[in-house]
Amino acid sequence: MEKEFGAVLKRLREQKGMTINQLAEASGISNSQISRMENGIRGVPKPPTIRKLADALEVPYGELMSAAGFWDADGAAKGLREEAPEWATYKDKRDFKKMLEEDGELMFDGIPLDAEDRQRIKDVLTGLFWEAKQMNKRKKKEPGSPDSPSSS
Repeated sequence: MEKEFGAVLKRLREQKGMTINQLAEASGISNSQISRMENGIRGVPKPPTIRKLADALEVPYGELMSAAGFWDADGAAKGLREEAPEWATYKDKRDFKKMLEEDGELMFDGIPLDAEDRQRIKDVLTGLFWEAKQMNKRKKKEPGSPDSPSSS
């Protein structure tokens, strides 16, 4: 994935007629870090770094997020479930539904998010919620954990 992201980054930079130094200055990311990304030496950057690169290159954030493997071609977060996992209890599902349905307006830096951004946030929250629930259930089953049957 690192090489694919690096190749996309380099292609976009060159299409914009920018040097690595110009991209570094525009994005606030060091030229050596950009070079390592383009050459597949550095791993895929985190989303905040990808945001800086997309803004500096004036390309859609989703394009770079997809190239980095975070989003699929439709712009949805990869690997996140829309449905509850099989192991989820009624209470787990109720808790999750309540969390998502609390109807406060989502904002970033004082600006309300549009429907597309709200959906992406919900997609990410969905994956994180079920991952955390599953990890918590595993910990309870581990011998010696406070909630496991063997420690009672």
